[in-house]
Amino acid sequence: MRIGVLDVGSNTVHMLVVDAKAGGAPTAMSSTKAVLRLAEQIDDGGKMTKAGADSLVSTIEDFAKIAESSGCGEVMAFATSAVRDATNSDEVLRRVRKTSGLDPVVLSGVDEARLTCLAVRRWYGWQAGRILALDIGGGSLEMSNGVDEEPDIAISLPLGAGRITREWINSDPPDHRRIAVLRDWLDSELKAPAKELKSAGKHNLAVGSSKTFRSLARLTGAAPSSAGPHMQRSVTQDGIRQLIAFISRMTTADRAQLEGVSADRAPQIVAGALVAEAAMRALGVDRLEICPWALREGVILRRLDSEPAGPMTIGP
Repeated sequence: MRIGVLDVGSNTVHMLVVDAKAGGAPTAMSSTKAVLRLAEQIDDGGKMTKAGADSLVSTIEDFAKIAESSGCGEVMAFATSAVRDATNSDEVLRRVRKTSGLDPVVLSGVDEARLTCLAVRRWYGWQAGRILALDIGGGSLEMSNGVDEEPDIAISLPLGAGRITREWINSDPPDHRRIAVLRDWLDSELKAPAKELKSAGKHNLAVGSSKTFRSLARLTGAAPSSAGPHMQRSVTQDGIRQLIAFISRMTTADRAQLEGVSADRAPQIVAGALVAEAAMRALGVDRLEICPWALREGVILRRLDSEPAGPMTIGP
């Protein structure tokens, strides 16, 4: 079947068109993104601004037309941190339904962690043993630990790269004293969640997924995306620490020139690196393997799992 996956994130709205079938790996056919920075469109009262809501409604209407013209038999739409945090999200989503016919599901942070865990498990298989998975989004950090497709523990914290940038980094380049204070604060915020996560058992494999970790891996020497998804990539805590010392001295404009950092991610890559470093430090992880699958693939896989199984014949 051809499926459209609409991901309404804190930074971007992303329409992914895939060909998928139960028991097979989803194959991406097209990808369309719009950078809306919805998390920056939340006012002091917690509401999404009219400008932010108008942009979201218009973008989803356009993306619904792309899904239709691409021959999608179904569109799975979901929203994460920015919409989840907006106090007027119900009103905004009513407008989305009216104009586009799509009805995005607002995922909880824990559901994000669980679905990402599913995608990571399917990518690495049962032979990987217990997997510790980390995912840094624009608004939140998701972490899970488990031996099955459903994790033993799934945690979501409001430590996304965009959120930390808005709340902590107010100069360009960032102020070094401010970064030192932020490091201490992150250590404090992650201490108890890391202890809870580790209580499920010692991991056999530690994994990072999504754009922030892919960018950090590329900036510390991993193969470019053009090398394909099956190229092994990883990032180390030492590598991230050295990277922070380098990119924290650069302006946003200069960071945007680095290979592996898009213009829309350049403002928040320092915060993303600091969150990654702190999470790895709290969990005692020196190295993360980079998984090309994350939340969107988890959503697709969960949908495919709901398909009825065909007839099975055993024997000659």
